[in-house]
Amino acid sequence: MNLKEALYNNCKEFVEKRLQNVEEVISSNQKALQTETKSSAGDKHETGRAMLQLEMEKAGQQLAGITQMKEILAKIDISKTSKNAHLGSIVYTDKANYFLSISAGHLTIENTNYFAVSVSSPIGKLLLGKQKGETISFNGNVFKILEIA
Repeated sequence: MNLKEALYNNCKEFVEKRLQNVEEVISSNQKALQTETKSSAGDKHETGRAMLQLEMEKAGQQLAGITQMKEILAKIDISKTSKNAHLGSIVYTDKANYFLSISAGHLTIENTNYFAVSVSSPIGKLLLGKQKGETISFNGNVFKILEIA
């Protein structure tokens, strides 16, 4: 398995774990809503239901975000290489290494650290379209692009 494939698979696992967690939250909240019965403490009951509804809405938003991440991953062609940084590129800089994909955070492959970042994130926007030898300035730091794979 090559490096890009390993990074891509780590991003897929990240999305699958998030999906599993959100599905568990939705399932447990649905069960809680069904088992919640009207008691003599009516206000307490209504507050409990309202809190569960808020949790369900939050989980729904997270589910939408996960769907969006899956769509982005589906667009990545790990066999494609280019001199310009694009969705699916590994960008090596003098400060850190980035995999332009989804915001999955810190990944370690073969004792080397990478940051999976979305192309719509602030650092992702700066890296997108750049070439080897160019520099970007982010959070007061200057990053020199050493390689794009």
